[in-house]
Amino acid sequence: MDRPLPARRLRPPMGWNSWDCYGPSVTEQEVLANAEFMAARLLPHGWDTVVVDIQWYEPTARAHGYNPDAPLVLDAYGRQLPAPNRFPSAAGGAGFAPLARRVHDLGLRFGLHIMRGIPRRAVAARLPVYGTEFTADEIADTSSVCPWNTDNYGLDHTRPGAQAYYDSQVALFAEWGVDFVKADDMLFPYHEREIAAYARAIERCGRPVELSLSPGTDVSLARLDHLREHATMWRVCDDLWDRWEDVEAQFARMARWAPWQGESGWADADMLPLGRIGIRAERGTDRLCSLTRPEQISLLTLWLVSRSPLMMGGDLPTSPPETIELLTNDEALAVLWHSTGNREVLREDGLVLWTARDTDGRTRYAAVFSLADGPRRHEVPLGSVGARPADRIRELWTRTDVPHDGRRLTVRLPAHGAALYRLAENAENAENAGDDGLAVPEVNRPYYGRPAAPPCPATGSTTG
Repeated sequence: MDRPLPARRLRPPMGWNSWDCYGPSVTEQEVLANAEFMAARLLPHGWDTVVVDIQWYEPTARAHGYNPDAPLVLDAYGRQLPAPNRFPSAAGGAGFAPLARRVHDLGLRFGLHIMRGIPRRAVAARLPVYGTEFTADEIADTSSVCPWNTDNYGLDHTRPGAQAYYDSQVALFAEWGVDFVKADDMLFPYHEREIAAYARAIERCGRPVELSLSPGTDVSLARLDHLREHATMWRVCDDLWDRWEDVEAQFARMARWAPWQGESGWADADMLPLGRIGIRAERGTDRLCSLTRPEQISLLTLWLVSRSPLMMGGDLPTSPPETIELLTNDEALAVLWHSTGNREVLREDGLVLWTARDTDGRTRYAAVFSLADGPRRHEVPLGSVGARPADRIRELWTRTDVPHDGRRLTVRLPAHGAALYRLAENAENAENAGDDGLAVPEVNRPYYGRPAAPPCPATGSTTG
């Protein structure tokens, strides 16, 4: 990359998460295989966090759902421990410390998923809360349950032992070397006290830990101040899968949240269901991403120009080279790292336009999307995307300079396609401008880039 990455707090988190490919059943070897691939191929492009998703403490976890009354692996204080049959290095009470150490040795950060509350099995067994005189049944709110997973009860934060439980849980994670926690069942409905309590536990753990909140169903912008105070990132939708309708729904959401993105926190458009997914996932079967190549580019373009965190959901070692090529395009990723003032400026008749400025004070960015179900040619006035007559315009996915007539940009897009542009003043064009002050290009023809690749094959369908 031409420029150093901004400080971590100034850019959205980037990493890999096991959910889209392995659901609740990922193993240690699968995590390590993805970590090693990331370190070798993606780390130079900003990808640095490996996250083990839900039920790493469930020895019988499976694809396509959760087991009722699952035999969770817990310590004597009701805190989850990695299932040794899936994570052999965790045997003997070592927890995730050996795996986190291996991930750290690769130059990466280690993260895990956790459900809101306390395990129901700990409540039934009346296990003590570490460092207190309370027991699990005394701090549980048995009326507060997750609608899609039966592992936990919520916590009753009118009782001091509830905060102590979160404190001890996060302290254990910190001992293991955890850098990132994805706390689930926090936002739908919005559990204000639970979020604040978890953030407080992180503050007390003695280690810098980023906090991600999920799921984001119906989360309101009115919650922004509370979210910024307590979390690094937060989802703004339910689970997103490899269906165009899921991607299209994100345009309105990210238009709402993008103007507020920044070091105070990041609205998360969800994982990237790209490459090989569904190997043992909750939804669908083993497949390559069902989105067409243009739809994948649209997804990534929207995530970049709206500065969403990027968490790759596909299995990295077995994903196609074309997927890895998209994830390592530094010209496109620069929009995520170095842009500001990101906003949607037009959405009419299937055409969506976004603009942003580079933090260098000179460069600008524009994204052009077509939501149409067939190919479209768009004549976009330069002023509609913040371009100037003498600008050099470069399409970042194709890494190609695009000619224009100084008045408008001709963009030919396939169904559900997108183009991502960098706009920079071209001194030569400015010197050669015509009497009207408009640049006269050498070639006046539209260019979009390489033809769209065929859709990725799919071996099964998904649901939202």
